[in-house]
Amino acid sequence: MSLSTTLTAKLGCRVPVVQTAMGWIADAKLVAATSNAGGFGFLAAATMSTETLRREIAAVRAATDRDFGVNFHMFQPNAGEVIELILENADRVRAVSYGRGPSAATIRRFKDAGVLCMPTVGALKHAVKAVELGADIITVQGAEGGGHTGSVPTTLLLPQVLDAVNVPVVAAGGFHSGRGLAGALAFGAAGIAMGTRFLMTAESPVPRTTLQRYVDVSDPARIRASTAVDGLPQRMIDNPFLLKLERGGLVRRLFVALSSAWHWRAHTGMTVSHMARTFLAAIREGDGAIQTMMAANAPVLIQRAMVEGHPDEGVLPSGQVAAVIDTLPPVAEVIDAIVREAEARLAALGALSPPFGHPSPASGRGEGERAARSAEAPADTRKSP
Repeated sequence: MSLSTTLTAKLGCRVPVVQTAMGWIADAKLVAATSNAGGFGFLAAATMSTETLRREIAAVRAATDRDFGVNFHMFQPNAGEVIELILENADRVRAVSYGRGPSAATIRRFKDAGVLCMPTVGALKHAVKAVELGADIITVQGAEGGGHTGSVPTTLLLPQVLDAVNVPVVAAGGFHSGRGLAGALAFGAAGIAMGTRFLMTAESPVPRTTLQRYVDVSDPARIRASTAVDGLPQRMIDNPFLLKLERGGLVRRLFVALSSAWHWRAHTGMTVSHMARTFLAAIREGDGAIQTMMAANAPVLIQRAMVEGHPDEGVLPSGQVAAVIDTLPPVAEVIDAIVREAEARLAALGALSPPFGHPSPASGRGEGERAARSAEAPADTRKSP
């Protein structure tokens, strides 16, 4: 059975499984392992200096002959340099991912170079806007997902976006198994994207002391969204630092924010004037002043736990799926198990007789089925944002 979809065709990967760009985690080793196993990996450039990214891109190129992606955001101080570096490597960087994305002109530069634009969104209106700006593929993350996330579950958000856009859609938030992949394809998605499942692998760069916290958590309710870190909902595993930050009130949060901002400035080489310009730009974009001051919290506090190995002194971003994962297998084993289980589930569905089943999902071409269904429906029946 083939799991070929429009996603595998566009990205050039063997299976429709994407490894998301988790800051401090999605490094060259993890990306290369994903690509070599048949999936598609994204480097997390949003937490890298330009020179670090240059080395990481070179390392991926040396470790695999497969294409890969790079993630960035426009508010990082070296965004312009990152864009140029991506374009210099457009022969191998097949896609870029982002949240608050680049302008239509920058997106056009990527597209002209043959680099696909694949933003991640957590709301229907953001998906529609991203396509209007030129996105080639949309990754939809439901509320179950880790890190910054929205409030709508994947099972509600995914069909909304599928009905509203005419580009391939990748499902994220709560996926970790072949059952999930089969379900996403049945919904009409072109594949799945996973972060936490790849974080919890043998190739993950996260120190074992921190990884053990992910293995130990067994209650999904302990992996919850909080606004205490940077003013935006961010899903994390409960730990002493998060609880202390939540209890500390606004004054403590601002103190932590100022400390984090100064630490982040030193890490990135951002000048004080650039910090001021970024602050003013964020205000113009609609962010509150306090939220903007807290923006540096996330990368600095994540670094403390995920890079330095102090899980009680930083934060632990995670999808709720960590509660059902208790092993750290190699990436190749993860992807192989997902593929085998998805094929089995799709074959079982195809063997059912109507009206309980339909043979078309067995092909794995969820996006083609969605496109055909959308083409048959009257234009005025689609939901608008």
